Parts: sequence; C-alpha cells; structure tokens
Amino acid sequence: MSDMKKLSAVARDRVGKGAARAIRRQGYVPAVVYGVGQPPKAIAIQFKEAQKLIYDGGFMTTMFEIDIEGDKERVIPRDYQLEPVKDMPIHIDFFRVAKGQVVAVEVPVHFLNQETCVGIKRGGTLNVVRHTVELNVPADAIPDAIEIDIQNLEMGDTLHISAVTLPKGCSPVIDDRDFTIATIATPAGFKEEAEEGEAEGGEEEGKE
Repeated sequence: MSDMKKLSAVARDRVGKGAARAIRRQGYVPAVVYGVGQPPKAIAIQFKEAQKLIYDGGFMTTMFEIDIEGDKERVIPRDYQLEPVKDMPIHIDFFRVAKGQVVAVEVPVHFLNQETCVGIKRGGTLNVVRHTVELNVPADAIPDAIEIDIQNLEMGDTLHISAVTLPKGCSPVIDDRDFTIATIATPAGFKEEAEEGEAEGGEEEGKE
C-alpha cells in the first residue's frame, strides 16, 4: 500500500475560468477538495509538485494529507485534467476521506511471469481487457496494484475476477458479473492448423 504523503496547498478566494488562468500564471495548479458532507474548498498546489506527483505513478491510489495554510485534510485524488497539447496538469479534484472509510479506487493490474507463461511460450498473446480494476478498499490500506500470476495459463484461457486473490478488505465495485481481466489469445494461424487437423482426422475416420 502507498504511505500517506504530505502535500502543501494554498487557499483560493476566487473560482472560475479567469481565476484559474490567473493562478496558473503564478505557477500553481487549481484544485478542489470536496466530500464527507462538507462544502467544497478551492485550493492551489505548486505546479512542479503537482506534475511530479502525477507522473511519478500511483497518484490515484495515494492518500494525501493536504496542509492548506495550517488546515489539514485527508484526501485521495479523484480526477485530474491535463492540457491536451503539452500534457501539463491544469486541475485536480481531491475527495475527503474520513478515518475507517471505504472508498472506490481504480487499482492497476500487474501480470506476473509473462515470460514463463505456458500459453505465451506456445505462441499465444496476452490480451489485457482491464489494465485497472475498480475496487472498494479501506482508505487506510489502498493497494498499489493487483498482482496476478499468469504462469499456468494456456492458450485460449480466460482470466476472470473470481480467479484473482484480492488484498484483504478489498472487493470489486462490479459485483453482478464475473468480468474478464485478460485472455491468452490463440494466433489465427494456430487455429487454422488445428481446424485443418481436425478436418483431416474426420476424413480419415470416414474412410475407415
């Protein structure tokens, strides 16, 4: 799990597009803190710090303690926006988290032992259906990732969420179906050869 990180911010008196542009010119990224039945709070974070946090990885699964000029808030990122051309952060949404609260978080999926996977070694391809899975998790124990060992998967196998051992206290947000995480796809040429082999076998049996 990611440790809680400290983050400094300043309060914003003004909101709106004009105010947001002005704060960006000062080297800050506008942001908002909301949730837990409290009024939203407009804040700003230093641009360099915001950019580093987002691009270092794990941003959306990290708990932060934001110090807003002495007023501290426990939060988790809910969304962020990037400038479409330069990919620079231009806005961040933070969700307040109460102690002991369960939150829904998109957790990355890591596939282990791809190089020794039976189906891949035979010529199959790992087809990732979900690179992340949305989980209900304890706010104080958010997993960095779900690790899935695919070593024993064969060509044509499908990996469902029911086959994944989730961290303690975590459960899928989607609970009405056994959704697919990944498959080991069979190459088209392999399928054609198998079908031809079956056809030839049937012909031989017919001759007998």
